[in-house]
Amino acid sequence: MTAFINILLSFLMVFGGVASQADLLVRPEKYNAKTIKVSDLPVPVTQAETDDYIQLSEVLMHYIVYGKDKPPLILVHGNGGSVNSLREAATYLVNDYTVYLPESRCHGSSSDPGEITYQLMAKDIKEFIEALGLQKPVIMGHSDGAINAITLAADYPDVPGAIIACGANSHPKTFKPYFPLGVAIKNLFRRDKLNDLMLTLPDFTPEYLAKITCPAYIVSGQYDIMWASDTVYIAENIPSSDMAILRGERHSSYMSQNGKKAYALAREWLNAKQL
Repeated sequence: MTAFINILLSFLMVFGGVASQADLLVRPEKYNAKTIKVSDLPVPVTQAETDDYIQLSEVLMHYIVYGKDKPPLILVHGNGGSVNSLREAATYLVNDYTVYLPESRCHGSSSDPGEITYQLMAKDIKEFIEALGLQKPVIMGHSDGAINAITLAADYPDVPGAIIACGANSHPKTFKPYFPLGVAIKNLFRRDKLNDLMLTLPDFTPEYLAKITCPAYIVSGQYDIMWASDTVYIAENIPSSDMAILRGERHSSYMSQNGKKAYALAREWLNAKQL
């Protein structure tokens, strides 16, 4: 009986996801469907100010910093990423912010304490913020970094000044079927805890998302790896959040693959929020 219920729920999830993708074309205003416009960009600053490590309670965290003496903004990379993943976005955002790019535990040159969850990575970011004395930073995350941003804002509501979550999913079941299948196949040949993370977490309930009190921008691409309905779900359960589905964009096409678009997306919303 339990197996039948799980199959039925999975079918309903996929059906609802397909319906939301079709609905996006018919009623784009419901999803705040928009196109990123890249124009009037500032001159990028290609030289980082700092390349360093900081010891947290469980992690020796590697990070780089672009700029100084401006409001803080933290860019959080996705699963398997590094400081290089969002570096291009940082070279533009530095015109308005001091931009911090930390490497998550078990990633890049940061240490691997063995265990990894979104809760633990959010705790690491909190400790990073406290150790550097940052006040109400904007957290902009991509993919797993977006999940980290949401988790941080829910677990520590007083820490972030705002979050921009690009390409977050609320649960592994909300992925389009091809994505977890590909991850599971990779795990058959080489088991990886970073793959396990994506296949088992997160699990954002309405009650959990409602704990977020800071301004939040929930974003995904039209051709992202999760259903548009999941982006709506996350946004609708975060009080006073904003949402956008980006026309023509995939999971990484406007973030790690195009820092100019990441900058334009962030600046439009942050300007509107006067942040």
